[in-house]
Amino acid sequence: MTEIVNIQGLQKNFGKFQALRDVNFTVRAGEVVGFIGPNGSGKSTTIRILLGIIKRDAGHAEIFGKDVWKESLEIHKRISYVPGDVTLWGNLTGGEIIDLFLKLHGGGDKQKRDYLIKRFELDPKKKAKGYSKGNRQKVGLIAALSADSDLYIFDEPTSGLDPLMEAIFQEEVEKIKEAGKSILLSSHILSEVERLADKVVIIRQGEIVETGTLDELRHLTRSTITLQTEENVAEIAAMNGVFDFKQQDNQATFSVENQYLNDILAKASKLGVKKFESVPPTLEDLFMRHYEG
Repeated sequence: MTEIVNIQGLQKNFGKFQALRDVNFTVRAGEVVGFIGPNGSGKSTTIRILLGIIKRDAGHAEIFGKDVWKESLEIHKRISYVPGDVTLWGNLTGGEIIDLFLKLHGGGDKQKRDYLIKRFELDPKKKAKGYSKGNRQKVGLIAALSADSDLYIFDEPTSGLDPLMEAIFQEEVEKIKEAGKSILLSSHILSEVERLADKVVIIRQGEIVETGTLDELRHLTRSTITLQTEENVAEIAAMNGVFDFKQQDNQATFSVENQYLNDILAKASKLGVKKFESVPPTLEDLFMRHYEG
């Protein structure tokens, strides 16, 4: 697969503060990459470097094989971007602003624009100064999704949207993903990333601490098991890889490192299994593994 975004050894300092240190990741053609981390971890700084807004101090950053700083104008012709707080011209209507964004991008799909205005329940005749934060986000999203881009960069795109609008955004992202477009999605809504992303990049204090598909990352952490047996389930508690063991009668709930699951199953079968449920770790579990404490 072709690499649409390629970041290697990216570094950025603000005075004595090192915001990014040796950041490495790629976004391939047709891939949705979830870029997650708490406030101040370096997500937006990375995205601003990719957009050519600020200059990196060291490392390598390309989009479409072009340098993000030196060739930003060429890159911007093929990308759509939505920030977490969309700023609009107050005296223009939402519809006028969407049309202006599309004209600046090179045209856009007017039929899709009208469809998205209806889907996101936006009043396009209302002036932007009267819009709530959620409606300002809708204007940015409609403009971005109406443009035929090769890369979509979303930085907390559903900030201010209600759950229904979040779901509509996710459905529309799935459509552009099916069309083979590439997406870099930075979001604090982990269920959103879990639903959409092919690959997850977790950043902490300016460093990448985990990269991989959800399935790959799940192998690094624990599943939650609920087990009921005919004989005393307490024997499971002493086994390797078992944590947080809680028992009530002959039923227990515990977490287990995935490499020990086969041993647990073998032992449970000897005790006479009446109930066995295994829940894989969520993206939130993976995320908290790097942030708790």
